[in-house]
Amino acid sequence: MRKFILPIAIALALGGAAPAMAYDTGDQISMQVALDVASDLGVVTVSHTNFLGDEWEVDGRDSAGRWMEVYVDASTGEVRNVERGW
Repeated sequence: MRKFILPIAIALALGGAAPAMAYDTGDQISMQVALDVASDLGVVTVSHTNFLGDEWEVDGRDSAGRWMEVYVDASTGEVRNVERGW
């Protein structure tokens, strides 16, 4: 039984570190910066964010309740596209 404790402890330690490394974006902007950009464009309620590798997708609603989707460049923070619903 003792010979299994150390390998299990190591596997648990490595398994806990993997999710943190999977979301390392390096020199790219954070999700908070992308949310700030979307907020500046009128998004007041965020329903979904998604990191697509080279851009952030922020879905939400404006102050009138209309749906908005904002795409923010993950390297520069510039707006790539804004889609608005009815």
